[in-house]
Amino acid sequence: MKMCKILDCDAKNCIYNKNKKCHTMAINIGDTEPICDTFMNSPSKGGFDDVIGGVGSCKVGSCSFNKSFECAAEGVHMSVIGNHVNCKTYHKK
Repeated sequence: MKMCKILDCDAKNCIYNKNKKCHTMAINIGDTEPICDTFMNSPSKGGFDDVIGGVGSCKVGSCSFNKSFECAAEGVHMSVIGNHVNCKTYHKK
């Protein structure tokens, strides 16, 4: 199984976001909701320019892409919803 990649993310204020791409090795998603647990709001930037982020773990048991707490989607889209970032690829079982 390959790590699911983050195709795009519109959380411009996240330290790992550069040009709508996530540049950390991996993010963790959720508990009961598909929220990015790795999101950090800051004007400073981190991560690695040559890395496109993946989904390290998914804790959202109600998602049809969750296979043993790994994301089996071909890729995910992340988007700001209110004051947090959600996985827009989430699909309820």
